[in-house]
Amino acid sequence: MTYVVTENCIQCKYTDCVDVCPVDCFREGENFLVIDPDECIDCTLCVAECPAEAIFAEDDVPADQQHCTELNATLARGWKAIIERKDPLPDADDWNGKTDKLALLKR
Repeated sequence: MTYVVTENCIQCKYTDCVDVCPVDCFREGENFLVIDPDECIDCTLCVAECPAEAIFAEDDVPADQQHCTELNATLARGWKAIIERKDPLPDADDWNGKTDKLALLKR
């Protein structure tokens, strides 16, 4: 099992999770983070650190976010690792909790 970043991260991109990851499995896009399933060791540390509550165990991903499992795997192959915390996007707090953000994802 691995962990999955879901749509609530889009337009927020808080990186608190990156700070606690012991294996640097996060990958960074312009307005979204993903977890590389081949690198994730299922430690759970990132879940509690995510202010957007956007990270779930693969088996616990909400039904309406199941597409994010494959999305994380696909995007992780082309995005670079992020290993240090950065500031969130400028209007992250305004976007946190909004739904249906997949169309806003910048690949």
